This record gives sequence, structure tokens and C-alpha cells, in this order.
Amino acid sequence: MRIGLRILLGYFLIVALAAFLLMRVFTQEIKPGVRQAMEDTLADTANVLAELATDDFLAGRIDDGRFAARVRALRERDIGANIWGFRKAQAEYRIYVTDASGIVMFDSAGRDLGRDYSRWNDVLLTLRGQYGARSTLSDPDDDSSSVMYVAAPIRDGNRVVGVLTVAKPNSAIAPFIARSERTILRWGFVLLGTALAVGLLAAWWLSRQLGGLRRYADKVTAGERATLPDAAGEFADLGRALETMRERLEGKQYVERYVHALTHELKAPLAAVRGASELLESPLPEADRVRFATSVREQSERMAQMIDKLLALAAVEHRQRIEQPTAIDVPTLIDAAVAPFADCGVQVRLHTGDAAGLRIRGDAFLLRQLLSNLVDNACAFSPAGGVVEVEALSDGARLRISVSDRGPGVPDYALPRVFERFFSLPRPGGRSRSSGLGLAFAAEVAALHGGDVRLEHREGGGTRAIVELPLPAIG
Repeated sequence: MRIGLRILLGYFLIVALAAFLLMRVFTQEIKPGVRQAMEDTLADTANVLAELATDDFLAGRIDDGRFAARVRALRERDIGANIWGFRKAQAEYRIYVTDASGIVMFDSAGRDLGRDYSRWNDVLLTLRGQYGARSTLSDPDDDSSSVMYVAAPIRDGNRVVGVLTVAKPNSAIAPFIARSERTILRWGFVLLGTALAVGLLAAWWLSRQLGGLRRYADKVTAGERATLPDAAGEFADLGRALETMRERLEGKQYVERYVHALTHELKAPLAAVRGASELLESPLPEADRVRFATSVREQSERMAQMIDKLLALAAVEHRQRIEQPTAIDVPTLIDAAVAPFADCGVQVRLHTGDAAGLRIRGDAFLLRQLLSNLVDNACAFSPAGGVVEVEALSDGARLRISVSDRGPGVPDYALPRVFERFFSLPRPGGRSRSSGLGLAFAAEVAALHGGDVRLEHREGGGTRAIVELPLPAIG
């Protein structure tokens, strides 16, 4: 499992658990909280009504006096209230009064007159001078039918002579409780959704940062050119640490590889120079002396050329990108690359009409050297008086430059290796091998510009070198 997914799951699990516990606490506290508020209101109402009923109770007319008439009239009153979106038409109070023995003397519902309520907690506790209240199911089989009863004493001086109880069904506040629970659940799910979105964003960002560094490391491992990805915070520090480590490791390996390769390639010309110099120390015929002196000069030039090209290749291989690319006119670039070969004994023909007006971005010097190396190879392998053709085409997205000759061609076994350092083929006419660095240099320059170079057999004989480079987007 990817680390981003692990972090997302862990983060979402913590948030979901916290949200669940929070919603559970809220929903569990809503119902008792609302009922506590209703009980407080019922306690105030019961005490107010107990004071209003005292005169009629003491006068013995609690069931047919003014208090009873007003309470019964309350059932006919249209309240017409709109309480937070809920319509309230009638009062839902039930009021009953008992004497000091707990016998019901008045019942606003008119159903329990004369019954003994002395064992109900609201009456029993109030007659004892305590706070009397109870909650009872009106239907034992229906948990939602509970009714809250709150009592207040009716006093004659300091003596409790009766009890007035106000009852109200809990179903009256059920809509408010249900709406509050729905609101909490709805916002709870919104919280979970928001947490999931934030978690996904954080996981995506984390995966993007780690993915960029992983792809960078994979490219470095594969020996490809890689640019350190943009990162933030600790990821930027990690990226810079990886870049520093790569540079130091590559630098060490690069030096070791080139020292071994250069040592190997210099053995042959050094041996030739040493052999020729030893022979020159002894008396020789003039023809042999000239031949050996010429050999020393050619091998010295070969070594100097090898060192120069090796330094140029090393400079290109060390670069990861073109720091300040410039716009380059394609026909002008090709003309400049071909110009040094005007007197090479081979005719060079240009076909750059299709590239007129095209411009690419990059390093003009390196691209000119790339093309010059290809033209140099083509001239070297062409027969005397032969023709080298340089053609430029474009499909709108990429520039394609081909350099074709009619030489002996490249053997099939050598095609996969021609771009390796120091790999070279014997040139026609018994001429010495090249340094084997020109094509390697061309491949590095093309890759540095986001393109590639390849060799292929040419129909009718010869070889065609093809360079493809990306064209800048228009607009």
C-alpha cells in the first residue's frame, strides 16, 4: 500500500472516529437537554398556577370556581404560534389538583376525578415537602408516549394542603429534538466529507512530492538525464540531498570510467609513437624516416583530437539541461555546420527549403557541433567525389535533419554500438579509425535538447544519420 494511501486512511479513520463520537455525544445530549429545559418551564408554571389556585382550593370550589373555568377555557384557545418553523395551535398542558390525601379534586382532562394519586411521585414527594416530579408512559407499549409531570404545593400558611401538577407529553418537543438531531447528523456528514476532501488533497500532494522524487531517482538509476522536481519544505531538502548525493556519486564513477576508457584508448597510439621513436633513433633510409615521422605526427594528432573530443563530451554529459536556450534559425544553423566541409573532397548538398523560417530553442554551439560531427562522418565514409546530402523537414512538432552518404554503410552488428564512447569503424581507403567520440557527442547533445539521433541503412547503399529535435510550441 502506498504511503499516501496509508496516511489518507489513517487520517480519515481518526477524523471519522472523532466525528462519530462527537455526533453521538451531541445526539445523546439533545433529548435530555431539551427535557431539562421543559422541566424547568413546567416547574415555574406549576408554582404560578398553584398560587392562582390557592383561593379556590381553600374555598372548596377548585373544580367549579374561576380557576377551573379559566383552565378549561384554555383548551379552546387557538394559540396560533409559529415556533421555529413548527405550528402550535393548542396548549398541551394537563393540570390536576389533589388534596392533602392525594385524592384528585380537579382534572383539566376530566377523567380522573376522585382517584387516589397519593402514590405517584409528583404528589407523594410534594406532600412531604420535597420537589415532586415524574415521567410516565401513557401507553406502556409505546416508548414515545412518555408524559412529564411536575408538581407544586398549595399552601395554607406554612402547611401543605394540596398539590397542583402540570403535565405535558414529551411528544410535544419531539419535533424540535428530531430536527436538532438531523441538523447535527447533516453537518456531521459535511464534516466527514470535508475531512475526506482535505485528506485526499493532502494525500495527493504527498504522493505527488514523493512520486516526483521517486521518478527522479528512477531516471538517475537508469542513467537518464533527470531534473530535480519542484518540491516544498522537507521534500525540497530531501530532493537537494538526493541531487548532491547523485552528483558526488556520478562524479566519482564518471572519473573512474573515463580514466579507464582513456587509458585503454591511448595505449595503441602511445605504442605506435614509442615504436616509431625507437626506430627513428637508429639510422634509417629517408623514406622510412619520413614514414615513421608521419606516423608519430598522426598518432599525436589522434591523441590530441581524442582528448579534445573527450573533454567536449564530458562537458556535455555533465550538463542536465540547457540553462539559457536561445532561438536558432534552422537554415542558418545547418549552413554554419556544413561550411567547414566545402573542401573535403566530397560534394555536400543542402535541402533546407522546407525548414525556411523554422526556429528551434537551444544551444547554437552544441547543435552546430552535433551536425558537424555527422557531416564529418558522412564525408569520411564517402568515396572520393561522392555526394553527402543534408535535408531538413518538419511536421510542426519536431524538426528532422538527415545526413546521408553513399559510403560502405554500417554493418548490422555495429548499429547498436555506434553511439558508444570510443567505438569506431575502419574508414575506407585504409585510413585510421576515428576517436569514436563524435557520435557519442551527437547523441548527448540531442538528448540534452530533448531529441534523439539514430543511424539507418540507406536504400541503394550508404548510411543515413537522422536527428530529431522538438520545435517550440507556437503562441
